Amino acid sequence: MTKAELAEPTTGSSPTEIGVPRSEFRKLLVLAWPLILSNSFTTLQITIDRLFLSQLGPDAVSGATSAVMLFWTPFVLFHCVASYGTTFVAQYTGAGRPSRVGPAVWQALWFSLFAGLLSLLAIPFAGNIVAVAAHSPELQKIEATYFECLIWMALPALIVASVSGFFSGRGDSRTIIWINALGLLVNAVLDYVMIFGKWGCPALGVAGAGWATVIAMWASALLGLGLMMRKRFRAEFATLSGWKPEFLLFKRLRRYGLPSGFQWVLDMTAFTAFVLLMGWFGNAQLASTSLAITINNLAFIPMLGIGQAVSILVGQRLGENRADLAEKSTYSGFIVAGVYMGAIGGLYLLIPSIFVEPFRGDESTETWALIAEQTRLILIFVAFYSIFDSINIVFSFALRGAGDTLFVTYVALFLAWPVMVLPSWWAWREGWSFYWAWGFASVYIAVQALCFILRFRHGKWKSMRVIEPAPPDVEAIASDDSGIK
Repeated sequence: MTKAELAEPTTGSSPTEIGVPRSEFRKLLVLAWPLILSNSFTTLQITIDRLFLSQLGPDAVSGATSAVMLFWTPFVLFHCVASYGTTFVAQYTGAGRPSRVGPAVWQALWFSLFAGLLSLLAIPFAGNIVAVAAHSPELQKIEATYFECLIWMALPALIVASVSGFFSGRGDSRTIIWINALGLLVNAVLDYVMIFGKWGCPALGVAGAGWATVIAMWASALLGLGLMMRKRFRAEFATLSGWKPEFLLFKRLRRYGLPSGFQWVLDMTAFTAFVLLMGWFGNAQLASTSLAITINNLAFIPMLGIGQAVSILVGQRLGENRADLAEKSTYSGFIVAGVYMGAIGGLYLLIPSIFVEPFRGDESTETWALIAEQTRLILIFVAFYSIFDSINIVFSFALRGAGDTLFVTYVALFLAWPVMVLPSWWAWREGWSFYWAWGFASVYIAVQALCFILRFRHGKWKSMRVIEPAPPDVEAIASDDSGIK
């Protein structure tokens, strides 16, 4: 009987029924905290950009935020395919097949090279792309400048995603800290130098923030590649000898990575449309929405580390054919994320000013007073949907770790526009307050969470695998090897 035939049945269980021992919390947190810290570095990198840009005025922050949304909406498809190599690494690791780890990462790197170079074709059309937002000419100029810089960041960002999968998929999430920390440090220093023209560098303004991000991402990419090519990794995981393209392995990466990416594209498209609609309500509404999103990223994006840890553990456990442990890992992530986001939501309700005030620009202007007040009210909506967002992250990442990527795509496809975007557009058309739009966004996130948790409870994911069956001799060796590698 094969290992696949020994997979767990597809019936669902509740957290109470399966129990979550303390050891699962410990394993989750040991793996998650470096990922949380790494995601915090990435978020801080974006936030530092916006803090510096806030000294140039609200339009600089709004324009940069819109440009990031416009860039990431299509780019996230490429990024998700490259980073989905993490799931292959996790399942190969759990199955006791280290020689397949290097080839899996290299397929992600080959994809990254192709997608990164393809992205450069968008540079001549930067102005046309940002024009779809129909913002003021001043904002469009800022958006186009920042957007063009971000296009040059595509290739190194994809390399970082691919290489990070090599470390995190094996459970070595601490190394990713150093990769992202270098990028944060380089970005912070170059922001100061290039935005304001320090140390003999001309003042480049918004363009300076963009080019600082590009250079910082290349620093992280080169460090990650260097660490992955160390001698012990070349010997054990074939990180150098596994460089050759493998059509079937590359095809599986696309098969599972593309649906995962399309889910993010659909979700990002919907949220980008949502943010752009805020500009139709008015510049102040767009500025307060951008500020609320920036604030929530500080709390929300680090939580992605918990979701990533759940995805890795699910992949490793399924590689071992221990779906019962994969389920326990997921529920431990659900509890941790729920407590964390519940606490953050409480702070949004009780003391919103501590999040808003650091972004104060010219404190004497009436415009800032309006933006700050609107942002405080938006944080009430954010506090409401924070718990549901924790469910979305944990259970959608668990499904991805198993290979159930088509379902997460369908959720975004059939919910985002009907529940959030179109009702928000109707609110603008009818002259309603833009707070109605934030209400629709909250409902969308809550319904999305319900879909993911019901799918997980159904249990179909337990019989899924993204890696090919092991040869009989490898399977026999792996069956005698236990524990997370």
